[in-house]
Amino acid sequence: MSDQPPADVANTDDEAEQQVVRYLENHPDFFKHHQALLQELHIPHQRAGAVSLVERQTALLRQQNRELHSQLSELIEAARHNDLQFDKTRRLVINLLEANTLDEAIIAVDEGLCQDFNGDVVQLIMFSDSKTLEANNLKVVSKAEADPQMVNLIESDWAICGSLTDKERNFLFNDHAGKVLSAAAVPLVKGNPIGLLAIGSFESNYFHSSMGTLFLNYIGEILSRVLHRITGLNDTAS
Repeated sequence: MSDQPPADVANTDDEAEQQVVRYLENHPDFFKHHQALLQELHIPHQRAGAVSLVERQTALLRQQNRELHSQLSELIEAARHNDLQFDKTRRLVINLLEANTLDEAIIAVDEGLCQDFNGDVVQLIMFSDSKTLEANNLKVVSKAEADPQMVNLIESDWAICGSLTDKERNFLFNDHAGKVLSAAAVPLVKGNPIGLLAIGSFESNYFHSSMGTLFLNYIGEILSRVLHRITGLNDTAS
């Protein structure tokens, strides 16, 4: 005679067990309100070749704690990085707002981006047919002249980071083009495109396509307004 319970009884027990499991999952504080039941439960502890339920739960809690600690550390590091970036950006913006000439604006940009942001070369390009725009490290071209080579950068609404084509590097950095291995190009817009701010690095991975551009875009917005104020170019600059 078999000692095994009938199949229908076994199935009923399995279903009841699953119901209990689901109930406890949905009511994790169940034993808080029924502490007397804890005295009736049998939770085996360490045996040879086995890990107790308590130890398993402790191990899981420790793993979760390590993961949360790691995530917290990453958040703190990101916050510190952003604080540092904000402080550098603030100094640059203040210097730009105090600039009254093109030379002063370019010096503020060059010092801020090369010294604080570790760029190796900075180039400011403005789109204009005017022959009166002159300053050190300023390149003035008509928008029509720039379009064939820089249309992707000019028409972008956001800064573009990473490697550039040979034509783009030559147009942006002139004599330094051969040394620039990665770069950021920031469109300058005041109604219409009025220019480009280019920051080059001699390191191939210093600027890359996955990096954030929030601060670069902010600098571009401020610089666009400062240049518009200083030069007197209208919103329909050619």
